[in-house]
Amino acid sequence: MLLRLKNLAITALLVAAAATGSAAFAGTPKNPATAPEFTGIDTWLNSEPLTMQQLRGKVVLVEFWTYTCINCINTLPYVRSWNQKYKDQGLTVVGVHTPEYPFERSTGNVKTAIKRFGITYPVAQDNRYATWSAYNNQYWPAIYLIDKKGQVVYSRFGEGAYAETEAKIQALLAQKE
Repeated sequence: MLLRLKNLAITALLVAAAATGSAAFAGTPKNPATAPEFTGIDTWLNSEPLTMQQLRGKVVLVEFWTYTCINCINTLPYVRSWNQKYKDQGLTVVGVHTPEYPFERSTGNVKTAIKRFGITYPVAQDNRYATWSAYNNQYWPAIYLIDKKGQVVYSRFGEGAYAETEAKIQALLAQKE
């Protein structure tokens, strides 16, 4: 029940922000911080376990999602597209599946969703919200871009700003280490 109320409040904020053209849910932090490690991951799908340390030198897109969230489902085509377009240029996409409901904790259900949505990039199953908490995340979907030095340099919460996010990916890939 608490999660439903939280999601209603978040949705209301996102709708209000979209209606006013607010950019409060996207942007570049003034003081980039080192990206937290993936922690408390129960299962890795489509990949062996990854660490932020081993991803240094790459641009990393971390997306927090859950397979029944309509906003996450609407964002997935963009994330899949960026993975396809930029993986050979140094982008690594990591989906962090953090469940909203108890049935979303099932690895079998997550595997079925990954297949249904055509997700080929690594997915970390964060059933205990450990990585979610490490990022101080509060939203589904949430996108964090990490530069080649391992710094979180951009975040986006909710749907939209796809052109802005893609432009940021391109700019980060063009940067020297």
